[in-house]
Amino acid sequence: MPTPTKGARLGGGPAHERLMLANLSQSLFEHGRITTTVTRAKRLRPYAERLITFAKRGDLASRRRVMGVIHDKSVVHTLFTEIGPSFAERNGGYTRITKVGIRKGDSAPLAVIELVTGPLSDKQSVVAEASKAAKRAAKPASTKEKQARDEAPVESVVEEAPVESVVEEAPVDAEGAADEGVADEGVAEDKK
Repeated sequence: MPTPTKGARLGGGPAHERLMLANLSQSLFEHGRITTTVTRAKRLRPYAERLITFAKRGDLASRRRVMGVIHDKSVVHTLFTEIGPSFAERNGGYTRITKVGIRKGDSAPLAVIELVTGPLSDKQSVVAEASKAAKRAAKPASTKEKQARDEAPVESVVEEAPVESVVEEAPVDAEGAADEGVADEGVAEDKK
């Protein structure tokens, strides 16, 4: 038997609770913000954010899972084409709950749950820009290194580097020619 969720259920039974959360999330995606009780808003938040995460993926399997919950195709379409891509930079925190007072009839505490449409905070946007810049800077460097490794064979680089340094250090006699014996000894020592 599956363990029930903690706390009181919203409604009479588990099926009623599932339908209530599905209807609340459909209204949230349709209107962008809804006013409901604080308890319902707190139970709706993880449910709606999970659906938004599926919309961010955007694949067929995710669309089918969301269609199993929300039965209005137009709402699912807006979720996958507008809401999901608008949260592409965010890693959670797609909704905001704001308490607004009490209901007049039964004094139930009310809250507004809405989709967060503003940009990331200043600190998060700076971190996101810095990480993107680091990725861009690292990517060309790695491709240049790969091209350099592919173009130049390793053996020729190892043999040429010591020979050039020895030739530059070779003593020059009066005629301007380098002493070949000294250069050959340096190469022989490097090969050992």
